[in-house]
Amino acid sequence: MMKSSGNTISIIACFAFACFLSGCNQKDENDYFVASYYFPNYHIDKRNELVHGQGWSEWELVKNAKPRFEGHQQPHVPLWGYTDEANPVDMAQKIDAASGHGIDAFIFDWYYYNDGLYLERGLEDGFMKAANNDRMKFALMWANHNWIDIHPMSLNKKAELLYPGTISPEVFEKMTDYVIETYFKHPSYWKINNRPYFSVYDLQKLLESFGSVEKCREALDRFREKTRQAGFDGLSLNAVIWGKPILPGETKPADLVKLVHELGFDNATSYVWIHHARLEQFPQTPYNEAKKQYFDFVEKATREYDIPYFPNLTMGWDASPRCNQTDDFIRKGYPFMATLSGNTPEEFRKAAEELREMVAEKPVDERIITINCWNEWTEGSYLEPDTKNGFRYLEALHDVFEK
Repeated sequence: MMKSSGNTISIIACFAFACFLSGCNQKDENDYFVASYYFPNYHIDKRNELVHGQGWSEWELVKNAKPRFEGHQQPHVPLWGYTDEANPVDMAQKIDAASGHGIDAFIFDWYYYNDGLYLERGLEDGFMKAANNDRMKFALMWANHNWIDIHPMSLNKKAELLYPGTISPEVFEKMTDYVIETYFKHPSYWKINNRPYFSVYDLQKLLESFGSVEKCREALDRFREKTRQAGFDGLSLNAVIWGKPILPGETKPADLVKLVHELGFDNATSYVWIHHARLEQFPQTPYNEAKKQYFDFVEKATREYDIPYFPNLTMGWDASPRCNQTDDFIRKGYPFMATLSGNTPEEFRKAAEELREMVAEKPVDERIITINCWNEWTEGSYLEPDTKNGFRYLEALHDVFEK
């Protein structure tokens, strides 16, 4: 009897250790995994300095934002000040706040173009060097969209294309080698069943990089095989799907459901509700109207896709800080577009509760929710505390997911 008990304890201990190694943060049948996107443009980057001048970061747009219509709240002022995310001490503050309020992972918007990395210092110098980065996981969403100069964007001047989202097949091989060695092998990298989570934002640009579905699938399969050879059980390849392009130059594949299937993605999610909701009322559309449209999409996506879909929770939307502040604020496409109104901490909490119930009956390793966003300050969707609401959005998350 004592021997059996000892074996049981050993089995439990081994399972717990294996779960830790695989990045499985779910603790029991009532637990959820909450992953917040992180947009790392709040540090000094050499590419940005070439375009915008020495010492520039997107904090400049946050500081300079102005109210554009009656009742419009701008600028938003960060409670912690204009922090440097590439400073591991500043990043440690963010990690403590996020992990202490129900967020299990940051999914970093990650940029890699034909000439290499961009905006990587928030992750590599900030998160990966923070003393407390073992408190939460991190993962990558390859933000492979065209990078255009929208910082800010003028109403009547076409934005300049700075870095095309397509890359060569050779660069893709180099990029995936770097991802495996630099990120996947980090002890805090998020893995689902010992398979590192890697998300792709723009499937059309991914397809264009290889020229055909067949060649694209072959490249993704090589990525999977290299990941297995590195000691993992495979790759958890995630597709970001959207029905309505936002950024200039974005196009949606003709048959997204078919493409996701043919390329062999393991799961899918969304980046923000605005990819699925029409903001009909200008300058403000109610938050709950966008929520309704997005929740309708979730129901449709759950039916149409033959892979798990991880639903998204969006905090808000206001891209007006990326508009030239001296231009008229009229509807003319991103970022001259409607904002969301009524996205109070209370309504955000209600949306979180509804999403929790939506995924409650799923298997534990599919009980995943993504959030937009930890720090999309210039798109009005951020969880970092500000001087108006303090920690109320984070407290809402804590109440919903940490009960």
